[in-house]
Amino acid sequence: MTAVHPNEALFGGEKSFPLIPACEHFAGSEKLILKALGLQDSIGPLFDITCDCEDGAASGQEREHAEMIVRVLNSEANKHKMAGVRIHDYTHPAWKLDIDILVAGAGKLLSYITIPKCTSLAQASEMIAYIQKTATFNGIERVIPVHLLIETHGALNQVHEIAKLPWVQVLDFGLMDFVSAHHGAIPASAMRSPGQFEHRLLSRAKVEVVSAALANGIVPAHNVTLDLKNVETTYSDASRARNEFGFMRMWSIYPTQIQAIVDAMKPNFDEVSDAANILLTAQAANWGPIQYAGELHDRATYRYFWEVLQKAKLTGVAISEESNQAFFS
Repeated sequence: MTAVHPNEALFGGEKSFPLIPACEHFAGSEKLILKALGLQDSIGPLFDITCDCEDGAASGQEREHAEMIVRVLNSEANKHKMAGVRIHDYTHPAWKLDIDILVAGAGKLLSYITIPKCTSLAQASEMIAYIQKTATFNGIERVIPVHLLIETHGALNQVHEIAKLPWVQVLDFGLMDFVSAHHGAIPASAMRSPGQFEHRLLSRAKVEVVSAALANGIVPAHNVTLDLKNVETTYSDASRARNEFGFMRMWSIYPTQIQAIVDAMKPNFDEVSDAANILLTAQAANWGPIQYAGELHDRATYRYFWEVLQKAKLTGVAISEESNQAFFS
């Protein structure tokens, strides 16, 4: 009997959950983007790079900045093709220009487009529609994944509707802007840990973002850690975000944060080993119910463990050669 792959046996045409790196690293200038691409090539494709138009472009230099990103992403430096871009927000006059330049010049290889500071479902819908229209105009047939920053009261109030929009792959939580929008009701200390996880307004907002994302089959991504050089702080923040709130991805704004985030987000090695053994046994049983270590497993648990195994692959956790050949070759 020919072995059936988990994607065919367990999902059968359903929309699959996005499998993307657990870390995205922000870089604004050409120098920093090139440095990030070099690091990505050095340590392997364990993280995405977000080329930043919003905070990276000097006022009046929006066109030149977007054109620089197109040039760099089309160069040999972008070996892994794992880079996206954050454009300007809806109120900025350059947001359409960003899309025009980036989609026309790099639409076939952009990993995603991040949209910041939407205040309503209508704004998010209009910006996504413009991305789709521009892609069609430029003969780009692929879906360009969209990441939406939830960092305003309006976006949080409509987050479940926003999560249903087409092409959306990720909901990002924007901590600093969200705190600022509360006019001092949330203290500045809550931009750091432990306050960012314990202040009631912030914990509520994070839970809403994660719930909306997961209910609609998209990835919830956590905000940055402000402490740039303390690796332990970054690891702790990423671990709390993953294990207490359910975030599955996190931003990095300094190179040393990348590995800490990946390490905190990756699945436990013992669970990965169990996942591989369970799936190999299930595949041999043609995906019928099995016993493993005295426990019953069926398609419900197989789905869970298949995602564990895929996340292990993405985060660099060692997987047995037998599992690699059966599921990833």
